[in-house]
Parts: sequence; C-alpha cells; structure tokens
Amino acid sequence: MFHLLVKGNGWTQARDSMDMDRIFEYTNTSISQKFMPGGSLDQSKIILLPAIFVSEIFGAGSQQAHVGTITRVSIGRKEAIIEYAHDVNFPPIANTVLTKLAQELTIEAFEFSRTHWAIKDVDLFKVLLRHCLSSTPVPKVFRLDESEIMESDLISVMMPFDSRFDSVYTTLQRSAASLRIRCLRVDDIWKNDAIIQDIVSLINRSRIVICDCTGRNANVFYEIGIAHTLGRDVILITQSDGDIPFDLRHLRYIPYLNNGEGLMKLSEVLAQRIRTLIG
Repeated sequence: MFHLLVKGNGWTQARDSMDMDRIFEYTNTSISQKFMPGGSLDQSKIILLPAIFVSEIFGAGSQQAHVGTITRVSIGRKEAIIEYAHDVNFPPIANTVLTKLAQELTIEAFEFSRTHWAIKDVDLFKVLLRHCLSSTPVPKVFRLDESEIMESDLISVMMPFDSRFDSVYTTLQRSAASLRIRCLRVDDIWKNDAIIQDIVSLINRSRIVICDCTGRNANVFYEIGIAHTLGRDVILITQSDGDIPFDLRHLRYIPYLNNGEGLMKLSEVLAQRIRTLIG
C-alpha cells in the first residue's frame, strides 16, 4: 500500500495541509476503516506506508512527484496538517511518467486533477522499480539474469586460458581460501550453452573480480569492461607494467613475478586488498 497525495499548487517543504473532507477519497472502504477507525486517523499505521506527493496536472505546482513518508498528522476543525519528508535518494518523477503508470498504481485519470489523499493497495516501489528497469539498456550479446544476486563470499578470476597461468590461479585460490572466500574461473562452471553467458553470470554474482592483464589478452579486457559496467570491485594484476593499457592506467594495479617468491608476495598483497574491500 501507499499514500497518494495530490494538491493543486504543489507541496511546500516538509509541512502542508489537506481539507478533512478530501482525506481518503477514492480509497477502498475497508482500507479507510483500517487507517481511520471510528473517524480518527491511526498515525501509527499511517507513518508505516510510503507516500508519493503529486502536483495536480493542471495546477500551478511543479509537474514532478516526490516519493517520501508522512511523519505526523495533526487534525484541526476543517483541515489536517501533514508533516512529511521526501526521500532524497529517490529522484523526482515527472507527472507525464507517473500518468503512464496510473493503471498499475490503480490511480484513476481524474485523480491527477483533484486535490485529495488516497491510499492505494499496490506495492509502490515494485511498480516504480519495474519502470526503472524497463528504461535500462539491455545487452544484445548476452543477458543479465534479474534473479541473480551478488554473493559476498565469491571472487571470480579473469585471465588467459593458458597453462602458464595455472600456478597464478592456484595462488589466487589459496589467498581467497585463507579469507574463507570462494574463488572461481569460468572453466570451473558450466551452466549455459554459451561461454560468454557463463562469464557474465560469474562476474554478476561476484563480490570482487580479479583480472590478469598479462599479455594484453583481448578477452580479459572485454571482461574488465563488463565488470566495471556491473559495478563490481575489480582488482587488476599483471606481470608487466606495460600490459596495462592507457585507459586503465589511472587505476591502481598489483604487479607480480610468476615465480615462487613473486606469487607469495602477490598472495599477501592480494589478501590485504580483499580484506579492505570486504570490510
């Protein structure tokens, strides 16, 4: 459920009023009785619901709606004083966008041009989130599975498929295991027919992605781009400073030597960095 509050001249900051006879218009009777038993507002229930504050479409207020919460309601003889707060983390929603979502939000068209307070039996955030996701660019070469979630104990490794890197991968696995974290390469899994889909899925589920730039492998750089786009923490490692391309040189990386002493040092530095990232 959510509060729908519409006002002709828009909403002032943090405090405004509503005529008593406009409260809970266009609200199901059973819902009205729940939040206003015996004709008195139950503030303990009212403050639990999210709210959206809307200016009438043909009114003088800003044509942007704001998501927030009602913090307190004071009842007078003819009007209610509503104290509220906008959610600063949620961007304003243009009225033109909100009207397109009206059917999903069970808001009648005429409600956008009438000052009133209604309660709608709809999950506001679920509808808004669905809308936001629908406007997000969709990859064509692979897909992002919305059901996948980031696993806090998973690190993935992107490196060339070459036996010369086996000892490096073993070192990375041991370093992760010392912190009780799983460490996987794409050749450790086979969930999809296309390998690129397994790569994307592994990166998407990972808390941290370690990428070995040694040899300037094109596949690794492609995977770095995917990891950065998905907002994952990326740790770059390399056996040669010259293998870090210009577009990545502004990022810190871990150089290492592929020998016993070098891999031991890599493990130590890497473990320290992982601890920093996972807190």
